[in-house]
Amino acid sequence: MIRGFFIICFLLAYVQGWGQTETEVYLFDLELNNGKPVLSNPKNISNNPGYDNQPSFWDDDTVLFASTREDQTDILQFNVNEGSTSKWLTYTKTGSEYSPLRIPEKNAFSAIRLDVDGLQRLYEYNIKTSESNPITDLKIGYHVWFNNHILVATVLTGNRMDLKVINLKEETQKTVRQNVGRSLHKIPNTDLVSFIGKSNGGMFIMSLNPLTDEINRIHETYFDEEDICWLDQNTIITGAGKKLLIKRIGSDTDWETIIDFPQEEINNISRIAISPNRKRLAFVAEESPAKIIQKQVKAFNGRDLDGFVSCFAGDVVVSRFPNEKMYQGNSKMKDNYERFFENVKSSSVEVINRIILGNTIIDEEITKVDGRDGRQVAIYQVENGLITSMTFVFPDGPLTDAESIVQEQLEAYNERDIAAFMDTYAQNIAVFEFPKTASVIGKSKVEQQYRLFFENTEDLHAEINNRIVIGNKVIDEEHVVANGKEFKAIAIYEVENGEIAKVTFIK
Repeated sequence: MIRGFFIICFLLAYVQGWGQTETEVYLFDLELNNGKPVLSNPKNISNNPGYDNQPSFWDDDTVLFASTREDQTDILQFNVNEGSTSKWLTYTKTGSEYSPLRIPEKNAFSAIRLDVDGLQRLYEYNIKTSESNPITDLKIGYHVWFNNHILVATVLTGNRMDLKVINLKEETQKTVRQNVGRSLHKIPNTDLVSFIGKSNGGMFIMSLNPLTDEINRIHETYFDEEDICWLDQNTIITGAGKKLLIKRIGSDTDWETIIDFPQEEINNISRIAISPNRKRLAFVAEESPAKIIQKQVKAFNGRDLDGFVSCFAGDVVVSRFPNEKMYQGNSKMKDNYERFFENVKSSSVEVINRIILGNTIIDEEITKVDGRDGRQVAIYQVENGLITSMTFVFPDGPLTDAESIVQEQLEAYNERDIAAFMDTYAQNIAVFEFPKTASVIGKSKVEQQYRLFFENTEDLHAEINNRIVIGNKVIDEEHVVANGKEFKAIAIYEVENGEIAKVTFIK
């Protein structure tokens, strides 16, 4: 029986080729409260399967962005005041358009066109007729208009992007910086353009004066998050995961979180844009990791191999808990899938319980292979819209009343009863960070750590939002209050001989 379940897990990863991450464009009303931005009235203005990205404001009430339709990417216009209506602005059958921006003092916008023959150029499009003309023959990656004839753009050079100032009126171009990022913005109320400078020392927000070529460093990016936008000439907004943060130039405070989105749909925020009147904000977010997992489950059950493998990263790692690698890489996975579908007449996975914590999804699954039933847990980790790792937990540990021991531990924790708490642990207890990074080893060290914690945390309390029990393992989704703060974590307890022998935390 277990042998059959091992075959099932070989099915849960393979990607063929490269695909764009599925993303959505969100629009919010923006207000300032004591200098802090407050977002309200959220709208998913793309609401479209596939790739929707690179929003920019045509005016205070109109957003342009790239959106997928009929296997290509075109430019879509969204108007808030006209009943939240959308209108396609391009339909180039020989290519796709990206990164639309209004051209100053013109009734036209620019966009990067990637043709099916591989040619990549910047074009000008009439907003009413969609007629287009190439602006430059350079292979431009990203761009921003300084005025109606001076363009600041990143140009692809080998495996990097270089920053150029392009004067269309004088027909000149010059490289002002090598190795830059994709985020280019005019800094409000200045004659400066911001860009992201990359070096061995990190990533920095820089300013450029396109008229003098003067470059200055403004501030470090937030943990190498290169997508920023300017709320005003002294305030930068960036996105990271499910958060928006601000940095005030000249202030002693570092990046400050202004909102942490609880919604499952908001993940890996990027490509932020603000309307000219500073009353609307748009950004891009990746689809929910849980949606990606459910998509691959549905495709697998439908024996849709192409749909199934498109959910996974090319170098996905499949392991047996905690970190016993089973295989890695597309070719090995593809071979396993082909053999499995050739040799198995029917197979399915039914998710009966799911735990979600950020980009980690844990599914309790019932498997069926040619009429044989089984049970397993799959731990998925998602990055950039693709499943990058899967770790399988099988019910093959020693028989034990694992749940009652873990429950005793929880009750002692909430009572801050260190003696009762430690009675649930084995002498050689080992605590890990997922997958297997040792944190604390040995009962005496665990007791020392928790005794101090219990003594200094009067409001300590943990609740179990969800629990999965499989063999000798208990997987708890925990909500913890400590010292006035709240946080969530996943704890995987392994019970042997009536005691907790290992704990693995996923945070």
